[in-house]
Parts: sequence; C-alpha cells; structure tokens
Amino acid sequence: MYKKTSLFLLVFSFISNIYGQEKPKWDVAKPGKEFNYKTHKFTTSEGTWMNLDVSPDGKTIVFDLLGDIYQMPITGGTAKILRSGIPFEVQPRFSPDGKHISFTSDAGGGDNIWIMKADGSDSKQVTKEDFQLLNNATWMPNGNYLVARKHFTSSRSLGAGEMWQYHISGGSGVQLTKRKNDQQDVNEPVISPDGKYMYYSEDVSPGGYFKYNKDPNSEIYAINRYDFETGKIEKITGGPGGAARPQISRDGKLLAYVKRVRTATVLYVHNLETGEEGPVYDKLNKDQQTAWALFGVYPNFNWMPNNEDIIIWTGGKIQKINTKTNQITEIPFTAEVAIDIADRVHSETPITDTDFTVKMIRDAVTAPDGKTVVFRALGYLWTKSLPNGSPKRLTTDTDFEAEPTFTANGKEIIYVSWNDTNLGAIKKFNLESKKSVKLTSEKGIYRTPSLSPDQKTIVYVKEGGNMDQGFAFSKKPGIYTMNVTGDKSKFITSKGEYPVFTKEGNRIFFQTGGVFFGDLTKELKSVDLNGKEERTHIKSKYANRLVPSPDNQWIAFTHLHKAYVAPLNINGQEVDLDEKTKNVPVSELSKEAGINLHWSPNSKNVMWMLGNTYFSNAVKNRFTFLPDSPEKVEKPSDIGIKIDLKSKVDKPKGRIALTNARIITMDGDKVIENGSIIINENRIEAIGNASDIRIPETAMVYDLTGKTIMPGMVDAHAHVGAFRYGLTTQQNWPFYANLAFGVTTSHDPSSNTESIFTLSEMVKSGAIVGPRIYSTGFILYGAEGDFKAIVNTIDDARFAVKRTKVFGALSVKSYNQPRRDQRQQVLQAAREEEINVVPEGGSTFFTNMTMVIDGHTGVEHNIPVAPVYKDVLELWGTSKVGYTPTLIVNYGGLNAEYYWYQKTNVWENKKLLQFTPRAVIDSRSRYRMMAPDEEYENDHILTSKTVKTLADNGVKVNMGAHGQLQGMGAHWELWSIQQGGMSNLESLKTATINAANYIGAGKDIGSLETGKLADILVLDKNPLENIQNSNTLLYTIANGRMYESETMNEIGNEPKKRQNFYWENNAYNANFPLHEESNSFMHQQCCSSGFSHN
Repeated sequence: MYKKTSLFLLVFSFISNIYGQEKPKWDVAKPGKEFNYKTHKFTTSEGTWMNLDVSPDGKTIVFDLLGDIYQMPITGGTAKILRSGIPFEVQPRFSPDGKHISFTSDAGGGDNIWIMKADGSDSKQVTKEDFQLLNNATWMPNGNYLVARKHFTSSRSLGAGEMWQYHISGGSGVQLTKRKNDQQDVNEPVISPDGKYMYYSEDVSPGGYFKYNKDPNSEIYAINRYDFETGKIEKITGGPGGAARPQISRDGKLLAYVKRVRTATVLYVHNLETGEEGPVYDKLNKDQQTAWALFGVYPNFNWMPNNEDIIIWTGGKIQKINTKTNQITEIPFTAEVAIDIADRVHSETPITDTDFTVKMIRDAVTAPDGKTVVFRALGYLWTKSLPNGSPKRLTTDTDFEAEPTFTANGKEIIYVSWNDTNLGAIKKFNLESKKSVKLTSEKGIYRTPSLSPDQKTIVYVKEGGNMDQGFAFSKKPGIYTMNVTGDKSKFITSKGEYPVFTKEGNRIFFQTGGVFFGDLTKELKSVDLNGKEERTHIKSKYANRLVPSPDNQWIAFTHLHKAYVAPLNINGQEVDLDEKTKNVPVSELSKEAGINLHWSPNSKNVMWMLGNTYFSNAVKNRFTFLPDSPEKVEKPSDIGIKIDLKSKVDKPKGRIALTNARIITMDGDKVIENGSIIINENRIEAIGNASDIRIPETAMVYDLTGKTIMPGMVDAHAHVGAFRYGLTTQQNWPFYANLAFGVTTSHDPSSNTESIFTLSEMVKSGAIVGPRIYSTGFILYGAEGDFKAIVNTIDDARFAVKRTKVFGALSVKSYNQPRRDQRQQVLQAAREEEINVVPEGGSTFFTNMTMVIDGHTGVEHNIPVAPVYKDVLELWGTSKVGYTPTLIVNYGGLNAEYYWYQKTNVWENKKLLQFTPRAVIDSRSRYRMMAPDEEYENDHILTSKTVKTLADNGVKVNMGAHGQLQGMGAHWELWSIQQGGMSNLESLKTATINAANYIGAGKDIGSLETGKLADILVLDKNPLENIQNSNTLLYTIANGRMYESETMNEIGNEPKKRQNFYWENNAYNANFPLHEESNSFMHQQCCSSGFSHN
C-alpha cells in the first residue's frame, strides 16, 4: 500500500523551510491539525459508483472505492489496497502493457491525471491544472500518451469538457475536441486498440445549454468517434434513451455502452462493422444522463480479452456479463477500508431576544463638514455624529427611507421613500426644521437621487417594476432630472444606474451592468443633459461599483468585494480598470471588503462601510506622488468607527395559553395527547399535560380541543427572493407566504448579502413581518461572476469568510470551488471564525464524498447517485455531516416539484393565491409536465429512499424547499422526504429539530420545550396520521406573535390586520376577479419565483 503523498509537495516544503521566503503550499493530505482526521475502519463487500478496469492479460481488476484504489485477481477475493489516505483518487486505468495505472487524484490540490506502477509505487502527477481540471484518463495504445477530459466553466459553475491529449512525461497537452458551449458536456473517452479512433460521449440535447428535468426517453447523450488522422468527428450511436460510457472490445469490433430504456439503465453492445446493436443487461444502476456528470454518466468498465465478457459495477457489486449468453456472474470482493474523516465544522448560534447591534448598514453618506454620517438601517435613515455620537432616526415618518444625499451646505438631505400603498417618492429633509417635503408628484419607484454642482437640479433613477413592488406606475424607466423644487421632470436615458453630475454640471455620469449578479464588465459612461453624446470612460471586469470623485480626477471602485482608488483620466478613450491595471496607478483602499463608497466634497477622502464599521481614507495616503504623500504606501488600516446602532428584538407582550391539544414536541419522540402550552411574550413558559398546567388569569386562552400542535418549520435551504438590490417593501409577500404555511425560520444559502441581512434585521426588529432569517449572503462562487470568491490561499479564504460574517452571516456557502484545497481552506477559515459551511453539492458524487470526509457542516442538494451502499453509509453515518437533499429540485431526474404540480391543482389553492401573485402560480402550474408515476419512482422517490437509508445509518436529514413555491414548497419537500419510507414523525423532524440543529439554533427552536422560543403551528388535523395534514394550518406563531394562517392577520394580545399586497391595491373592475388577484398578469419578469441551482 502507498500513501498518497506527492514528491513535489515534499520537495517544495523542504525548500520553503530552508529559505523561508514563501508560505508552504496547501497540502490536501495535511490540511492542518484542526481538521483532526480520525481513521474509521470497516470491511465491505459492496461499494458505490465504482470505476474499474481489467488488466490487458485479463488476470487483474483494479477499482476505486471511497477515493482509494484497490487491486484483486479476476476471480475476486480480498482486495489489495494500492492508494490510500486523505486525497481522493478514482478512475484507475491499466496501461496497454499492464505495467502502469493512470488515475484521477486531487493530491496536488485539484483533480489531475496521475500515473503509478501497477503495484501502486512511483506515483507521478502528469497534468498540473489549477482551474481547468481533468479526469477520465484513458491510454493511447503506444503507452506514451493519455487522453483525458478537461473541464471548463464560465458563468455557470459546472461547465463542460473537452478532450485533451498528454504525454506521460507531462506538459500542457494538445486539444482534440472543442466544446460547443460552456454547459453541454463531452466525456468518457476511450481509444480503439489500433489507436486510430477516440470514442466519447456528448450531450446533444437541444437548446445549447444544460437543462434540468431532461427527458431520458429522448436523446440526451450520443457517442461520437474522433479520427486521429483527419480530426473528423462522426456520430456512432445514440437515439431515444441516449448512449454514453463507450468501451471498445479488445479486438476493436464491438462497442459497449449504456442506454436508458424507460426507467432502466441498460448495457448495450453495438457492432462497429454492421451497426447492429442490442441489450445484454437491463439492471444496471441508474445512469446520470439527466444530471451534471463531470466524472461520467456511468462508472468505467472494460472487456475481457475474450471479447465476450464485460466486467462492470452494478448493484454495489462487481459483475461479469457474457454478451453472447447474457449470463451474469458476481465477482466477489472484500475490501478492508480505513477512511480518514475530519471533525465536522459546526457552530451553535444562540438566538438573542434582547438588544442586538445592527450590522447591515447601507447607503452611508458623510456630511460635507465630515462631522456626521447618515445611513439606512432597519428600513429607515439614521444620523450619527462622528466619531462617538449615538445613532438617531433622521425623521419620524412611517414610510421606509433610503439612499440619502446631502445638499452642498449640509443643511438638507435628499432621499427616497417607499410606502406599499402610495409607492415611492423623492423627499427633502431639513435638518434644522426637522421636516420633510415630498418633491415628486407622481407615484413610482425612485432611486439614488444626486444634486448638480449648482444645487438646482436633481438627477435620479425611475425603476421599472418588479415582483416585490409591483408593476404599476413604472412606465418608461430610466434616468431623469428635475428641478430641486420637484417640477420639470425630464427623461435622459433608459440605461444605467447611480447617475451623478460631472463637475461642470453639463453631463451625467452613470454606471451600466448592475452591481452584484450583473454583467461581468461594468462601465462608467456619460451623456449630455439631453441624453445624447454617450461616451464610455471606464470598463472594469468584476467591478461592482464605479464612483467618480466630485472633481472628476479620481475614481473609487469595488472589485470582487475589495475597494480601490485610481486616477480618472477622461481623455476620449475607454480605459480598462481593475486592481492590476498598469496604465494608471491603482491603490487598495480597504484592508477588508467595502461597500457604500462615497467621496468628501473636496475629493480628498473616500469613505465606505463594512458591516457596523465606518471607514475613511485620504487619497494622498494611497499614493506616493501627491503633495504630502508618504514615501511608501502602507497597507490599509482595519481601524474604523463603530456605528453601534442598537435595536430591541421585537416580541409581543402578555401571555397566550394553547390548551387541550395534541402536542408533537419533537423533544425526542414525545407526543402529549392532551396538552397545554403557556407562552410568555416570545418564549414557552410551560408545556405539559393539560391537567398539569395552570392557566394564568391574564393569559389569552385558545381552546384547541381536537387540534394538533407542532413546532414551526425550519427551512434549511430556502431562497426567499432576496437577490434584488433596491427598496424594501413594508409587506414582503414571500415572507407572508412562508409564515402562512408554517415556515417560521428560513436559512437562505444564496442571496444578495446587503438585501438578505437588511431583511433579517428588519424582521428581528419588528419593522416587517416574516420568518426568522438566516443566510450565507453571497455564495463563495467558484466560477465566473462579479460576486465570485477567488480562493487560492488560506488568506483568500479568510477574507471571503470574514467579509460575509461581518454582515451577520452565521454560515457560508462554498459553491463549486473547483479544487479540493480551495474547499479545505474555506473550512479552515470557517473553523477560525466559528461559522458553518454549507457547500453546494453540485451534482458531483465524488466531490460530495470529499465534503463529507473533510467535515463540512452538511451537503446541500441531493447526491446524484442512488442507491448507495455500505461504503457510503459507513462514511457518512460516522461523519456527523448533515444532508439537505432539496428533492423539490432533485438532481438527476424529474424534480419533486413537478410531481406535486401533477398531483394537485395548485392554481385552485385559495390560500396560496392570497400570498403569491397569480402570475407566479399560473405560469408554473397550469401547463404542467406530466409523466408516469414510474418516472418519479426512478427519480425523486428513488433519491428519497436513499435519504431514508442514510437517515437510518445516522445521517441527520433536513428539509429545504429551495424557494420553488414560497411556503407551499416546504410541505412538498416534507412530503417528498416521507415518500422515501420515513415515518411521519421522522419526516417532521427533518422540518423542525433536525434543521434547527443544522443551522446551529436547536437550543432555541425546533422543538417545543420550556424556555424555547415560541415558534408554534396549530393544525386542524394530525400529521402523524397523514403527512399531508401538515398543510392544515389554523394558526402560525412566530417568536410569540400569533397569526391566523388563512389571512395572516395578527391575533393574540396585539391584534393587527394585514394590509393589502400590491396586486390587491389596484382598482380593477370587480367583474374580472382574476385581475383583482394578480396585477400586471402578463409581465414576463414575474413568472419565475424559483431559483436555478448551478
């Protein structure tokens, strides 16, 4: 046996230690003592998704199992381990002479191609890619070259492959095939024995991009042949059911491959001379044609030298299938497994119900005299005297407020407001009289006002509609100007955001490309005051904000979350600007990240925010060539001024008694058949048998005889619609929908950091109604995007984790960082910051297993392989790593969401229609996908059965509804989990105590116990009898506040009627009730409330 240690790493480490000039390269095999890997040993005679190969002489089988490589005689028996240790190594292939084995390994950091001697000795890394990683190597017949799949990604993180050829001595390789796009894969290369051809699989499904819920009964994959002499490519086979994982017989005459036939994955053999083909075995494990399949649609297999027998993995076993008789014979194996498993990263996150410090400070602007900062928090504008003043509300208005700007004399502030009924306005607040005046006369959605140098004109943005604020009064969006008195509104241009006047006041700068989740390249442009003579001044890839100084001599900008400053040279040419630009000097402003960049009036200082901290930096200190500049520019300081805004946690007053109900406590398996609960403010004061509970005289009593009580649901993988930059509504319909259907806590593992933590703190303070919100904020994205996280060092990982945590994140989402060393570095940074890591599963089984091995908090989304066998059950059950399968968007088959559209008339759900625009419901449910039940049995229900098996072996499973249909989706996910065989109680635990523990809040929520927070659901019927009774809600209690679930009117001790949503406000003709229920019914923007994954 050989440990997976790279000679390169040892030499590198030795040199580094001698000279001390560089930090040691991160070693996947030795990521640090904090991981605390412990060896778990077990014996198995079955395995999951095992790639194998047969030696040229037909005497030996080599295979992978949980990232280790084994060898055994062709007759079976006890396998000898060739490669073991922490690196994950798969896809072994014998060289043509049988003396060497190629394999895929992440020992060098990420997946690359390695070779070793057939006994496991003398390993050598052949390819050394650090982003475009490789797998699925196969040998050329001369033994001097390998062909492998090289992986490419762009903005979509799972990408597509190309075939590249490499000499075994190394090098950069030669491209053989060119990908047709960045989403449809080619994979699974194999070379003909004569070396003339390469056969491989290709995603040929229509559309030009990867799609979920593809139909395996049509053609997804086909097998192509590449001619090494001419470069010509021709299709060999495919058609209905597709064709993938080609393998050529030893004599080059037959092609074996896998095909889907209805719900069966079938081994086929194709005669390359005649074109005849047919099935030889129809009980293979389910293939991955309908999933992202980075490592192939099916595991490697091979022919025996007799050109009749095929050795292949299926049903957890290694089987020999005779292609003439169709006889199948098991080749038994036993593997002594010793797998190293790291400690799980998991931090408890107690829920405070006293004062909290506000961390999400936005729209900060500094007064002209530098003595005051005004900012947005908790829905309103606040002012703070610098440096040590206490923050105070700017106004006493009830409309939400945002995006302030000072007048030049510092006596007035222009800002925007929002009211769900009256919509938006631009207002002016006088700091002396303490009065605000509305400037705009028309309703609309107004943004980012700014004053001209002469203070006579305001430039602003009028937004188009959106699903949060509606579409009324949003015609002709764009940039406008108006007099400072509010009249003479003038349209300037339809493009751009963040308009500001040039220093002369005769042109208007604006930014194009959005902010985060926008175009990769942002541009700073300008037009004249009539919207003409457009000019582009700056182009900046990965920029988020481009902020010119008032004197137009400088530009401050954010680039992948960091803040910089550079000269702004307006010379009639477009300047490419980023942090490494050489055509102008660029200096880093902030030590960590920064938002809300803004300038002092004299253009000498840049100010910004990061969480609760206000920063300022003088331009002269960032360069050496200005008067009074230092001889050497020091690194930016991390010392700033704390805003220190405190807020009370919202909670109701008084007591509520819920009496005589069945109580499913989730405290173990405890069910109280006739129980009562006393709620004092927002916590459970007493719970127990009704006969034992004394009802306080002051309590408001609800007799719930015949009803059932359970904890509020915790959605561990929610997307609550917080991607939009902009103004917050006073009633957020996704929040109401979730509460109405019983979701009292949501964990959103991918959202806009500024938006989601604004909403979270507003819920916490009582400014808006909603479930308790947890989030990761921006994902730590491993592909292209203006929000991506570049992680190549531990310091990169620390930066990414810290800049997320500072806004209030209690978890981060490591999202398809391609290399394992990157993912390990995120884990290490998270350990240091005591923050959870919930990684994107990415539909990649081998990567999922490394997530478990390395101790992630959990795995988000289902693994694409089902069923799994003893090896996976031992690993995952031992690890304590959680699992949130999100069956509603099931990887590798039809989403469970479509099952429930098929089985229920969603558009008839009157309650759902109260809290969701009809356009969302109708567009997703009325023209629904229909499929036989057996297809769902082979897709999300098969996955659910694997979820059940994992749970039986100790894996804690969590409900996560992915935001597919707010509120209702949580029940669908719960019911889908139950379809796999869990008991109703077990299923309910996934939506309550399991999920609460997963996000670190299990000591406060998730079960009904004395002292815990009062997140409680009252159901008309018992979900222990029928799981779908979970959707018979009568009352939702969130943090002690009690709502009538059907209307979401607050009841209890502080009754309050819900106000109308925007689609209920508009006065349509009462003869047309459809319009009453859904304003702007035909707007295309409104018809997708779900979120794609990857």
